[in-house]
Amino acid sequence: GAAMVVATVVAGSSVGFAAATPSEITTALTGDAMMALLRVVDDRQRNSGDYRARTFIEEKARDKTDLMYEITVYRRDEDDKLMLLFNRPKAEAGKGYLRMDKTMFMYDPAVGRWERRTERERIGGTSSQRSDFDEARFSLDFVPEYVGLERLGRFDVHHLRLVAREGADVAYPIVEMWIDLATSNMLKLQERALSERLIRTAYYPKWRRLFSESKGEHVFFPREIRIFDEIEKDRKTTVVIRDVDLKPLPRNIFTKAWLESQSR
Repeated sequence: GAAMVVATVVAGSSVGFAAATPSEITTALTGDAMMALLRVVDDRQRNSGDYRARTFIEEKARDKTDLMYEITVYRRDEDDKLMLLFNRPKAEAGKGYLRMDKTMFMYDPAVGRWERRTERERIGGTSSQRSDFDEARFSLDFVPEYVGLERLGRFDVHHLRLVAREGADVAYPIVEMWIDLATSNMLKLQERALSERLIRTAYYPKWRRLFSESKGEHVFFPREIRIFDEIEKDRKTTVVIRDVDLKPLPRNIFTKAWLESQSR
């Protein structure tokens, strides 16, 4: 139990950190160093220009039909805008989600109506949610605590526990994160309710590095996210992100009118 955790942390700080860079040895446990690391995680996925990606969502659940969607994800991070447009299957085509400022709406062309949605909205009824497709905001929405230096598969990782700031609009108030020491890429994420109950576990096994002209530097995108529903244990969702395009998008694209026009 607790004694074991303490032993691990102590061992980690004396032995494990020997392999880290000197600056890491002295700063790995400070609040400032954790915030700096979270800012790196956020900044990598936050491309200051526009972003479009063809994305596949597949969910398998016991005794249920597999769900398979192809969606296009559109983002303009400088304006805090996000849009998800369903392309396939045909029955779902034209359906979409639009986040404007802090509010998320869903549009269903079958009923021609917009509805407000919460951060816990299951995208297309799967275990994926808005934050899986949006810019990362961990350094803004959470306060980190250091858990320890750990091994995750073949990687040395920083394990952080994040608690949502007062008033932050997040799906779940407690997040645990495992960040690769070598690359600072996030490899695993767990989301918990206030009661500490584990809700979702997500793995980020593959990252892609792309040059962003608008940002003038390389940005990183997860190529794949594997999401495990920890409440309904048999639900597994895989998000595969393909064809990332960082060219500017039309100005008027992030509007209800534009999204509606796609299903006519």
